[in-house]
Formats: sequence, C-alpha cells, structure tokens
Amino acid sequence: MTARPTLRSPVTVFLVVGLLALAAIVVGARVLASRAAHEEALSDARATTRLLARSVAEPAIPPGLAEGRPGAVDRFDRVATDRLLVGDVRRIKIWSADGTIVYSDDVRLIGERFALDEEELDILAHSGSDAEVSSLAEPENRYERGGPALVEVYTQVVTPEGEPLLFEAYFTLARIEARQSEVIAPFQRITLGALALLVAVATALLLLLTRRVTRAAAERERLLRGAATASEAERRRIARDLHDGVVQELAGSAFALSALARDQTGPTRTTLLDAASSLRGSLRSLRSLLVEIHPPDLNAATLPAALEDLCAPVSASGVAVDLRVGDLGDVGVPDAALVWRVAQEAVRNTLRHARATSLTVDLRAQGRSLVLTVEDDGVGFDPGAVDATAHYGLRGLESLVRDRGGVLTIRSAPGAGTTTRLETRA
Repeated sequence: MTARPTLRSPVTVFLVVGLLALAAIVVGARVLASRAAHEEALSDARATTRLLARSVAEPAIPPGLAEGRPGAVDRFDRVATDRLLVGDVRRIKIWSADGTIVYSDDVRLIGERFALDEEELDILAHSGSDAEVSSLAEPENRYERGGPALVEVYTQVVTPEGEPLLFEAYFTLARIEARQSEVIAPFQRITLGALALLVAVATALLLLLTRRVTRAAAERERLLRGAATASEAERRRIARDLHDGVVQELAGSAFALSALARDQTGPTRTTLLDAASSLRGSLRSLRSLLVEIHPPDLNAATLPAALEDLCAPVSASGVAVDLRVGDLGDVGVPDAALVWRVAQEAVRNTLRHARATSLTVDLRAQGRSLVLTVEDDGVGFDPGAVDATAHYGLRGLESLVRDRGGVLTIRSAPGAGTTTRLETRA
C-alpha cells in the first residue's frame, strides 16, 4: 500500500483525447466524403455523356455510319463534332458491336478494331452508362499517351437503322478531381466547424466545472484545516489545563505522600509508599496521554523525547521496545509533525491490535529526507482483504503524507507482523 503524488489535469486529458478523436473523425469523414464526392463527380460525367449522346450525337447519326461509309462519317463530323468536344470533353469515340471504331474526332482511329470488355458489351446491349480511369497503355488510347490522365465514360446510342452503338467520351481526370474537391469542400467546412465548436463548448464547460470542483475542493480543504486548527487548539487547551491542574496536583500529592511516609513506621509507612507509587504510575500514564492529546513543539531536539514518551505505554504493557533515533540534522517542524503523526498511529495500532512481543521504532535521516520505520512481530493482517474501517487512522494519514510529498508504505501478512515506513519529501 503506497501513496504517491499524482498530477493530472482533466482539461488537458480532455483536450488530448478530444483532439485525437477529432482527428480520427475528420480523417474518417474525409475518406467517406471523398468517396461520395468521387461518385458524385463521376455521376456528373456520366450525366454529361448521356446528354451529349442523346441530345447531340444520336440525332446527328446519318444512315450508314455503323457500316463506316465515308460520306456518313463526313456528314456526322461536320454536324456533331464541334458540339461534342465541349467543356472538358477531350476525345469522342463511337464503337460498333464488333469492336470497330466507326467514328472518332481523331480520324486515325476510324476503322480500327479492338476487343470490347464485358461492361462495354453489356452497355451496348442493355443501355446504361459506366465510367473508369482510362488505361493509356491500351492500344486504342495510344494517341492520348503523354497527355493528362483521362476518365472514359460509355453509354448507348442508336442509329437510324435501329443498330445500337457504343458512345464513348473522354474527360480529364484533373477536372473530375476538381469537381470532387468542389463537392467535398462545403462538407469539410461544416464538419470541421461543427466539431471545433463542439470541442470549444465542451472545453469551456469542462473548464467551468473544473473551476467549480477546484473551488469546492479548496473550500473543503479550508473547512478541514479550520476544523483541524480548532481541534488542535482544543487539544492544546485540554493538555494545558490538565498539565497545569491535575498533573501538578498529582505530582504534589505523590511528593507529599513520600515525605509523609518518611516520618511513619510499620503498616502506615507501607500504605503511604504504595499510595505514592500508585500516584506516580498514574502520573506517568497521564503524561503519556497528554503527549497523545497534544505533543510538545516538535523539532530535531524534542522529537526523540516525544517518541520515547509515545513508546512508554507499550513498554508498560510488557512489549519489548527498541527505539533508535539517529542524527536528524535540521528537521523542519512540518516533517517532525508528520513523523510524529505516523509513528503515533503505528504504535497505537501495535498496542491495540498486534498482540506483539517486540516493537522497533527507527528514525534516521537519509539525505534531506527522514525515514521512519515502525516494525512489530504481531499477528499482522492482509492489506488487500482488510475491512475498510480497520486501521482507518493509518489509512487516513495516506492523504496527508501524499499532500506533503512523502511516501507511506505498509507491509503486512497474517502471522508476519506489520512494518510501516514513512519517507518524507527531500
């Protein structure tokens, strides 16, 4: 059982976790939004291609274009080409079902045959549209090599004879990506703005709550210190009254009885001596009680005597006490008081609970720290299974030791005694 100082700012933890969560959300939202925006950009390209195919190309297709008649190709080229190569459209190709390019704005491709893939054949047979990034390594795209990356979009057109042809338009990939950015930008601004606002509001609320908790803790500490101060003052008053009243009267009575016994003989002398001895024993017990109620001002000079008075009741109960106090150097009053409080509780627990036959109290300086060790050979206990109400006083000292920057360690086991070790802050 060890008490160590722990520093943790809830606002800092929240901001770190919040920023990590914000980054994860932004990255995830960007990935999803990019996919959606990419699909939206391709959808625009498909819509443009369908519009060009249905409104411009199909009405302008002359009879005989599917058979590759030169006159038909010329007529279509004069009527439709300028209206098809608009905006970001870089290339136009029209394919027959056998893979022959029956028309292209690049006349070098007209009449060449290339294999159509399954998607293109399906569109040719059932209409619809499809889009994909162009592979410039394909032979039908050899004249586009060295230029910008392209996206090709397919749809179906029908000749006047009722024969389906595959209409293909090429768009620059950069324009598709630019359109993608245009689509995603507003959503990114909204997402980032909303999340930033959420973090800002939550941070402000957490700061407010932290300040309230801090003020409440400070008020609680002030009340506890006030109660401790009042208790200290009351103990000091009780100890002073007992010392100036009852203790002095008992000491006077003991001296008077001893003096009176010297003038007596026989049973009367014995009775008076016994009474004086009893009074001196009561006086020692009362002085030990006074030390527990309020110890004297503690420092390097008075601490050894105070510890000796503290151990006196243990010795009186028949327990062998070994008190060792080394050279303490320059001990501050707060450290001396802390050593006293821990020693008092440990010795008290030994006397009340341990059923020990020996007790060792060792106090020495270690660098700029004080190290107190209180060890007994009593019945011990299991620190992990002990009832929360047991050894409450020693457990209560943990917060005090922690606040003072020290370390309090309790080692025990059933049948193995108990060791309490305190190391004050250097």
